[in-house]
Amino acid sequence: MGKPLASEQSAPHVPVLLAEVLAALEPLAGARIVDGTFGAGGYSRALLQAGASVVAIDRDPSVTPHVERLKAEFPKTFDFVPGEFARLDQLVSQPVDGVVLDIGVSSMQLDEADRGFSFMREGPLDMRMSGEGESAADLVNTLDEATLANLLFAYGEERKSRRIAHSVVAARASEPITTTTQLARLIEKAIGRKPGESHPATRSFQALRIAVNAEFDQLVEGLFASERLLGEGGRLAVVTFHSLE
Repeated sequence: MGKPLASEQSAPHVPVLLAEVLAALEPLAGARIVDGTFGAGGYSRALLQAGASVVAIDRDPSVTPHVERLKAEFPKTFDFVPGEFARLDQLVSQPVDGVVLDIGVSSMQLDEADRGFSFMREGPLDMRMSGEGESAADLVNTLDEATLANLLFAYGEERKSRRIAHSVVAARASEPITTTTQLARLIEKAIGRKPGESHPATRSFQALRIAVNAEFDQLVEGLFASERLLGEGGRLAVVTFHSLE
């Protein structure tokens, strides 16, 4: 595949529910907002354009080009602090008028095959947003069968978690499971796939990603941190996509 066109490289990322988030945080002119999950900078850009000053946070080092672009465009009203949004009240001086959190994996991360988030792209079975700590491959290749099954059920709501875990443990006895497509094929073979249904690996990949990045702990801590950081009358907007969150 060739390099992206210049227009694709410079096109701003437009997150979902952008209009709803902006409406929830109004009035924005002169407001001080924390974007706790910066990603490709879609929310931050829109908030800045609406007249707010923004402090953005992200633990993913790959966001640097997006940070530099916004810093060049809004040098007086945009700042960035690397870190986890669970600690946002320690990373940003108090108080602020609003906090926005977009929970889960971003399209930017899914599109990067070497990050290992997507079962649709060949890559190492990684899934670490920060690039540190245990990877998804570590969990898949070391957890005992019962623990792995419980993880897939609890974090992915995968009803066939025991069958998947059994197949994983049997397969890794021959060779380690190290790539996204290797795991995806194994899961599909274990539980099958009916026409029209989502890929059978969808829930398992979600579960592993949540576990690797301690996403539920991050969310709970981030909500309490937001409450401590927000000033009187401040607002919190959280975008979430599945029932467990």
